Amino acid sequence: MKYANALAIVLALAAAPAAFAAGSMDGMDMKPATQSQQAPRPVAAEIKKIDQKAGKVTLKHDPIENLGMSAMTMAFPVKNRVVLENFKVGDTVSVTFDNVDGKATVVDMRHP
Repeated sequence: MKYANALAIVLALAAAPAAFAAGSMDGMDMKPATQSQQAPRPVAAEIKKIDQKAGKVTLKHDPIENLGMSAMTMAFPVKNRVVLENFKVGDTVSVTFDNVDGKATVVDMRHP
C-alpha cells in the first residue's frame, strides 16, 4: 500500500505542471515575446556597401533598440531604393529602422 500511495503522489506531482500551464492560459494574452514596443529612433551608422539594384545597403550601425539588435555590420533592405542615390560608401548617416514584412528594414536614411 505504501508503494501505491507513493506512486499516486508522484503521478499527481508530475501532472501538476501541465494542469497549471493549461489553466494559466485561460483569458490571458499569451503572445510570444517579440521586439521591444519602442518607437523607431534614428541610429548612427556608416555605409559600407550600397547595392542599388537589390535595394540594399550594408551598414555598420549602433544598437537598434526598437528591433532589439545590438551594434553590428549587416545588409538591410531599403524601403525606398531611390534614397540610395543620395549616398556613397563611407558616408556617416542617421538611419531609422523598422520591421517591414517581418524584416529589419531601413525606412529613413539621412546625412546627420
